[in-house]
Amino acid sequence: MAAIATMMACSHAVYHRVRAGENLYRISKAYGVPAKQLAAVNHLADPSRLEVGQRLRIPGARRELPVDVITPRSANAGPPGRVPLGKANGTFAWPVVGGTVTSSFGQRGRSHHDGIDISAPVGAPVHAAQDGEVIYSDQLRGYGNVIIVRHSQGLATVYAHNQRNGVREGQAVHRGDVIANVGDSGRTSGANLHFEVRQDNIARDPLYFLPPLAQVAAPQPPRADHGG
Repeated sequence: MAAIATMMACSHAVYHRVRAGENLYRISKAYGVPAKQLAAVNHLADPSRLEVGQRLRIPGARRELPVDVITPRSANAGPPGRVPLGKANGTFAWPVVGGTVTSSFGQRGRSHHDGIDISAPVGAPVHAAQDGEVIYSDQLRGYGNVIIVRHSQGLATVYAHNQRNGVREGQAVHRGDVIANVGDSGRTSGANLHFEVRQDNIARDPLYFLPPLAQVAAPQPPRADHGG
């Protein structure tokens, strides 16, 4: 009976097929599983050497994830980059109105914080920062309910810890549309929006892409053709 149970458990295992540009750290971050655990589970003699097409077993995963979409390239290319102050300032609108930035972009202990945290009440609307297409809308360990929107010029925005996601993958959204509600899902100490900006899939400081808080105005009402 024990052998049958083991076979049944193994039949539900989720495997990730390594793609070009991925390494163990990026894969571990996407799935929320420590790199050391992935190395041990998959008996990797040299965790720094993965082959394209190699299959890795992911403990506790529900499905294979698009690592390149979820985890920015900065994870294996040194510290996430900054852009000159003012170069892209105002490209995006603030995703939460009236919130307070409680955690900035940059080094946080032994890890790197790839975005900013904006404190706001549970249920407060989360707005699309710019026109774009939803390329991910689901749950991730750590991030909780998360949405990723792709914009023009190689830019993307990430909205995490949502109470609920109000858009689906493949959906077009417009600047100011309500796409989610502030929550405390995932790994967080309280209700807030974790907001990231990625440029060519490298994490950037969101404050360089946002107008000064003093200039923030309430967003326009969502367009009538926007679905949830």
